[in-house]
Amino acid sequence: MHFNWHFTAPEVLWTLTFAAQLVLIVVLLGRDRVSRFPWFTASIVAMALRLLCERELFQRLPQLTFATVLIAFSVVVAILGLLVIAELARKAFAGVHRPQLIVNLVGLLLVTAGILSVWGPWPSWKTLTAESQVATLRVLQLIAQKTELLVDLLNIELGLMVVIFGRKFKAPWKSHTQRIAIGLSTASIGGLVVQTVWQFVAKTAAPHNQAELQKALDLRDRLFNSAGALYIAVLVWWIVCLWINEPGADAQSSAPTPPADTASGTTAVD
Repeated sequence: MHFNWHFTAPEVLWTLTFAAQLVLIVVLLGRDRVSRFPWFTASIVAMALRLLCERELFQRLPQLTFATVLIAFSVVVAILGLLVIAELARKAFAGVHRPQLIVNLVGLLLVTAGILSVWGPWPSWKTLTAESQVATLRVLQLIAQKTELLVDLLNIELGLMVVIFGRKFKAPWKSHTQRIAIGLSTASIGGLVVQTVWQFVAKTAAPHNQAELQKALDLRDRLFNSAGALYIAVLVWWIVCLWINEPGADAQSSAPTPPADTASGTTAVD
């Protein structure tokens, strides 16, 4: 008896990713994590909507309209990614003195800007200033791509800082803030590694026939599928970690409240 599997790897990854995002949203809502991480919740919702539109609107809209919708979603997701970083940094390092925080932020931004300036191709000025709808979409796509790259770099830097210094401030081990930061950093590292490897292969590969070209394309698909599988693992990590309360949260919620002195309206203290 042979089992017929009619689903391709991208279809399986899409289904698992979308399902994991929906479960994560349910966990965030059901376990009352939205009030603590509103921008993180909004980013997961936006990514789930972008994934759904990418699947359901494909070949149902004109190509230009479809591209416009996806690029707009990508810009929104990238901006939300920056807000998530600010949200986690504010929670993790709430006790840092302002001058020290400013110095650290400036240092991170300088390092990130240096990497961003040399990473990937940049279009010519003529392309950016051309007056056409396609040129406008190219500019928006460039903004989305570079902002997503900026978010990935900042995710990695923030994840390292939270792991190294989080215990001294507001992001101790097993805290939700630290676990979200670790997940973002892991997903960003995987995505950047895949992009770097594929860019190297694309520049160095020189296929001489159709078979060699197909081999390179198959390698590209396997690389990006591995990044998708890693992101699914990160989603599962968030689902488990955000379902479980932080250490000490159960003890605080179950601690008895001191009786109140009804005569004076104050809490009685032994």
